[in-house]
Amino acid sequence: MIKDKSILIKNIYCMLSYAFTTLNQGGYESVSTKDFDNLHNLFAAILAKGIGWQLKQGLYREYLNRTETMPVVRGKIDMPGTIQNRLARKRVVTCQYDELSENNLLNQILKTTVMLLLRHARVSEEYKTDLKKEMLFFSNVDTIDPASIRWSSIRFQRNNNTYRMLISLCQLVLEGMLMTTDSGEHWLASFMDEQRMSRLYEKFILEYYAKECPQVKATASQIPWALDDGIGTLLPVMQSDIMLTQGNRVLIIDAKYYAHTMQTQYDVHTLHSNNLYQIFTYVKNKDTEFGDRPHEVSGMLLYARTDELIQPDNTYHMSGNKISVRTLDLNREFSDIATQLNAIVDEHFGEETAQDVG
Repeated sequence: MIKDKSILIKNIYCMLSYAFTTLNQGGYESVSTKDFDNLHNLFAAILAKGIGWQLKQGLYREYLNRTETMPVVRGKIDMPGTIQNRLARKRVVTCQYDELSENNLLNQILKTTVMLLLRHARVSEEYKTDLKKEMLFFSNVDTIDPASIRWSSIRFQRNNNTYRMLISLCQLVLEGMLMTTDSGEHWLASFMDEQRMSRLYEKFILEYYAKECPQVKATASQIPWALDDGIGTLLPVMQSDIMLTQGNRVLIIDAKYYAHTMQTQYDVHTLHSNNLYQIFTYVKNKDTEFGDRPHEVSGMLLYARTDELIQPDNTYHMSGNKISVRTLDLNREFSDIATQLNAIVDEHFGEETAQDVG
């Protein structure tokens, strides 16, 4: 099976399936059974299938405010515009009205992403043909500048919730494939970069444990600072990637996706110091929450395995807490990845195994 940056393309689909649970629902079976030679084809196939399903349900439409000059009144009269028409001796009125339209931000993002994939040489004609057919239904939808999209401001509600996975996928594509030059021009970059793969890696591990390991509670919880006087002005938020809890036992996992797992200085390999400081701080502050009650709080740095010769596999006992460093090999069959993740739960929470994953 083809790899992309030391990860089987098939496994990236599996990671997406956990990060976006929609892919586990009906309609995407044909995508999950294919072997892809690059990520561009994988994302093009998922978008083609998802947009096709959305077209059957109907494109999302919302009311947009229009201002238009016309011979009859529609909506409410725009007085400044109408006065200008009268001064110019035009027998028309300027009106403002609301129109139900598919030319809204969500559909604009879909079309912009598809048009980018259609121009990419690594996308096969098979998927380009499907996407071109679907774009015929987007003739009234504009494309937009990807840099202008404020992703954090997008809100979903009952009428457009089916777009949630597609828009998240578009964000991965647009942010991962577009770079901007100093002159403001866009060019296609290598897909996907380390930062975006890191976010997917974190989300995948969290959702895997939430679904497949019911014996523990999996969250991405904030950890309060253990303050003596309660004054925490200007202190940064401690946001964990994954926190597994079972009664009074806690495992805080910091998922790390780097091109190089170790830092090197003068041919000496060591763990990334900031990563170790961070997980130690998380563990000690969480440990303080329990006070004198019996408890066990541990931490783990879980790196995505690289092709480097030295891979960390260590456990340290620091100030009464266990801090471990492990690697997760994403370049194996997914059942083996599941076994690796299940073994972490078994090690920290007993012998009860997670549910089998096909």
